[in-house]
Amino acid sequence: MPTALRLNMTGHSDEPSLESARYRAAIEMAGFAEENGFGVISVEEHHVAENGWLPSPLTLAGAIIGRTESIAVSCAALLITLYEPVRLAEDIAVLDLASGGRFSFVAGLGYRPKEYAALDKNWEARGKQMDHTIETLLKAWSGERFEYNGHDIRVTPVPVSKPHPPFAIGGMSRAAARRAARFGLPFYLPMDMPELAELYRSELERLGKQGVVTQPAEGNSMIFLDEDPERAWHELAPYFLREGQEYSDWKREGVPRPGEQPVVGIDDLRSQKRYEILTPAECVARIRASGPDSTVCLHPLCGGIPIDRAWQGLELYKNRVLPALPAA
Repeated sequence: MPTALRLNMTGHSDEPSLESARYRAAIEMAGFAEENGFGVISVEEHHVAENGWLPSPLTLAGAIIGRTESIAVSCAALLITLYEPVRLAEDIAVLDLASGGRFSFVAGLGYRPKEYAALDKNWEARGKQMDHTIETLLKAWSGERFEYNGHDIRVTPVPVSKPHPPFAIGGMSRAAARRAARFGLPFYLPMDMPELAELYRSELERLGKQGVVTQPAEGNSMIFLDEDPERAWHELAPYFLREGQEYSDWKREGVPRPGEQPVVGIDDLRSQKRYEILTPAECVARIRASGPDSTVCLHPLCGGIPIDRAWQGLELYKNRVLPALPAA
């Protein structure tokens, strides 16, 4: 079973030196993840978040790539409509080259008008901009010349990954399913939505294209390790709440999202099981009972969990969980 390290940097501090320490710790945790056989390090993107949700995933991904040598680095999701398309193609090409093809992403549209306003982008034109950006990325990464804004251009450098850096189109709408099929790209569903998966497959067949649906494993939660979960819940719940409450506040009518149930207190956190605190023995049992396609997601810095406390959970996983598992 692969292990994922989630680094979304929620838990903003108004003291820059503390924020600096958290970002440097995240990079060191990426090195720890690689050294201990984790499968992937995941970053994300949000803007103008009160809790500091990572706004610059490509920059952090670059720092992680520089600290590691072989582990996969993924951004789910990268809000590609908030970037200038050619510059985005260049940045991702550089990450692809520097990582040897280890970087992948889910191309997202976003669901918060405030983010578009903050970055001077047109919310009403987001669907058209999504298509334009994807088209531009694919042309730019081909290494061939193409017409762009009335000029003949060729974008360099050319990525090492062929035919292009790996990415999927994410979304929870019929438009997203059709878009992914039209481009012949994988379709990422953040939660189980079989009707959209079927629409995507039927569109692929109609267009004579191939593709695949990917989505998180059912019941996938974010795990923290502690020898005494009851005690740890009262210690760590404020940090989980900080992340969960802001995320639930972003809910928009008619826009489904995973894990968006209201989060008022510790009872909500525990009943929803989006965050779980397990003993090492419970974690081993969970892994053994799960299928091989399941993923253990560790989220050590969630909501501003103190750095030394975050390391305690990771070290428990290393010393008490990994030795109890069969070798890969």
